[in-house]
Amino acid sequence: MKNYSKDEKWMLEAFRQAEKAYVQEEVPVGCVIVCNDVVIGRGYNLVEKLSDSTAHAEMISITSAANYMKDWRLSDCSIYVTKEPCIMCFGAILNSRIKNLYYGVEDSENGFKVRLVDDNYCLHHLEKIKSGIFELDCKNILVDFFKNKRKNNKI
Repeated sequence: MKNYSKDEKWMLEAFRQAEKAYVQEEVPVGCVIVCNDVVIGRGYNLVEKLSDSTAHAEMISITSAANYMKDWRLSDCSIYVTKEPCIMCFGAILNSRIKNLYYGVEDSENGFKVRLVDDNYCLHHLEKIKSGIFELDCKNILVDFFKNKRKNNKI
């Protein structure tokens, strides 16, 4: 068994959530929130199932973590998500005061960096942003999902 770094360990947990989304024919993005080496929130995309454009993996994970902590402030927490968060999710990450953001694959069309470019004013709560953790796996599940959707004329 491979000896994973802490970041890899938690990204694998997020990836397992993405696999759940994939099986349910949701865009396969998964997320976990970790505090003191314990997963306190987890989620995956449920946009189609809930008919809710805000039911992204990050939003579900943040709600789950806030319920666990009984506080909306997640100041000592880290979030691991398989795809770069969109601007909505990035805003929620900032508003919940999450300390560290880790993600697998960049989203050059809808990711937060595309929208924020040099607006570093809003990053005061985030201590660390790191990308590229299991990047290939996180990218491949998305590519495969959309390839299958196109093949079946579902998008």
